[in-house]
Amino acid sequence: MNKASPAVTRRAPIGLSALQWFRDYRSEWLRPDLVAGLTLAAYLLPAGIGDASLAGLAPEAGLYACLFSGLVFWMFCSSKQTVITVTSALSLLIGASVGDLNANDPARHAALAACVALLIALIAFAAWLVHAGNAIGFFSETVLVGFKAGLALYLASTQLPKLFGFKGTHGDFWERSAYFVTHLGDTHRMSLLVGITALTALIAGKLWLKHRPVAFLVVVAGMLAARLMDLDAQGVALLGEVPQGLPSLGLPMVSRRELNELLPIALAGFVLGAVETSAIGRMFGQKHANRFDANQELLALGAGNLLAGLGRGFPVSGGMSQSLVNESAGARTPVAGLVAAVFTLIVVLFASGLLRNLPQPVLAAIVLAAVMSLVDIRALQHIWRFSRVEFLVAIVALVGVLGSGPVNGVLLGAAISIVLLLRQAARPRVTELARVPGTTYFADRSRHPENESLLGVLVVRCESALLYFNVEFVRERLFELLSARPDPIRLVVLFLGAVPRIDLAGAELLADLLKTFRARGVEFRLADTHGDVRDALRRIGFEQEYGALESGQTVDGIVSKWQAGVGG
Repeated sequence: MNKASPAVTRRAPIGLSALQWFRDYRSEWLRPDLVAGLTLAAYLLPAGIGDASLAGLAPEAGLYACLFSGLVFWMFCSSKQTVITVTSALSLLIGASVGDLNANDPARHAALAACVALLIALIAFAAWLVHAGNAIGFFSETVLVGFKAGLALYLASTQLPKLFGFKGTHGDFWERSAYFVTHLGDTHRMSLLVGITALTALIAGKLWLKHRPVAFLVVVAGMLAARLMDLDAQGVALLGEVPQGLPSLGLPMVSRRELNELLPIALAGFVLGAVETSAIGRMFGQKHANRFDANQELLALGAGNLLAGLGRGFPVSGGMSQSLVNESAGARTPVAGLVAAVFTLIVVLFASGLLRNLPQPVLAAIVLAAVMSLVDIRALQHIWRFSRVEFLVAIVALVGVLGSGPVNGVLLGAAISIVLLLRQAARPRVTELARVPGTTYFADRSRHPENESLLGVLVVRCESALLYFNVEFVRERLFELLSARPDPIRLVVLFLGAVPRIDLAGAELLADLLKTFRARGVEFRLADTHGDVRDALRRIGFEQEYGALESGQTVDGIVSKWQAGVGG
């Protein structure tokens, strides 16, 4: 256990993780948590406003979402450094999907976005109750890389017109991009100058001032420039009034028809948010040797979205860049996230009016800079080197987002992940083993052609659970290996050391193989069977034909006994 982090030794009641690490909280952690919280708040404020713009919502919606989710997430999360916040990916999902349902009514758009957060909360709570945390890992990292890159390109098509100082259009990526190119003549030069200056400063900050609140400084500089240079009079669009004070908590008013339309969006948002939150928590858990509970994180995700929805915000999840800022600033516990939320509360209560002079091109630059990290060129290169097929899958996910929008892109990504998972499970590796010269060990013959095949003996290893959807493939592969041997086979040994479990179809396959080989005059034996596999075989009466299933039956022991019996 990392000494810099509180040990977790007991499970708190009803999932209140805070009760666990509060017991072990040390006074020397308070100062770094306070510093990290203030640094994080300076990063969250402009990011929250920018993501609200990306979601098609008023800037205060981003502040409310960060505030209310932060006030509750720390009580339930298992990860010490993960920060819950609005993210570019979820914001884009809301802007592109909910925007099509509101008939250009800002109040309706805000209500629907808040409702999506509440639906995500309900889905997360249900997933927590059935302990679905570990199942979140089914979403392929390859698909996620392509999906995020597609989101980034989609985002660029929504923000570039704002950076250039003219109004964009609705539609998919291709329609937005075509509109942008054909309307470059409408560029407002001062807006472009302000936006490019801000974007350059943000990129420079990412390169040389990593994990520092550069965006906060850019926001302050932009507001000062707006006042000193009278940018409004020069035609540069400003953010406008941001309401001061807290909203009233409550349920958004939506119809049953709207709920039905929002449910697929919420499902997509849950998948995206849960995958991202889990990935961040696992990363920090491995780095700091902390216990990470993927199921507990679902409860925290649900709590954060519940408060964000009730507080007139929109969906939230773990934010990668925000969490890295939190960690690099020295956060030891989730108290840092609470400090950031309290600072945000102070801004909302007393200082939100100062944001009205923020230039829109600066806001667009903040959003564009924030999502540049979504295009992970190194990850794409790594996937290309590893597998051309997986690279193609990433590109399909990317194009899926561009062609059909973020919601369908998420669902397409999930479908691809499931297909890849089933494809791998349905075609397990089944190989022939041969004896390592001078030893009693057997290894893969295709990898080690120098190994010795024994006359009349075929040893086969299956490297997956035997389940209903792969038993026929295993059967076919076994007989392919049998047919490839030039010598008549009198003993077949199936090594099951890499088979942790079998279902009814798997048990019946082994029983059928026993009958088939016995009818051919071939002995069939099982080696290194797990206890669960032996129990399953006993339940179908396998021992009545096979004999006693014993633990510790090695390939060498079975082969030696058979050779002694036939005088080999």
